[in-house]
Amino acid sequence: MNAPAFEQSFAIDAGHPSLPGHFPGHPLVPGVMLLEQVALALRAWRGQRLAGVSEAKFVAPLLPDQIATVRLTRSDAATRVRFEIHREGNLLARGMIEGAT
Repeated sequence: MNAPAFEQSFAIDAGHPSLPGHFPGHPLVPGVMLLEQVALALRAWRGQRLAGVSEAKFVAPLLPDQIATVRLTRSDAATRVRFEIHREGNLLARGMIEGAT
């Protein structure tokens, strides 16, 4: 049985090719890259792939090279997982994803 929660830290390198276009002169890590980190955490925790994002809310930006942490927790449904992304105790994003084998 899976543990009730899983955490994994990450940072997006300032040299990543997607950053100059998001936004020129003031790069922010795109939301899709945050969701990629959620997908990687899901694979590490449950060995599942990300099958869908049923809810996602981005509430604060992540800058290049900042360290953030993905936290996954079980929900009431077998394939659904809640996620939160934090940086230094501040919520950056939260939502619900669906995993599949």
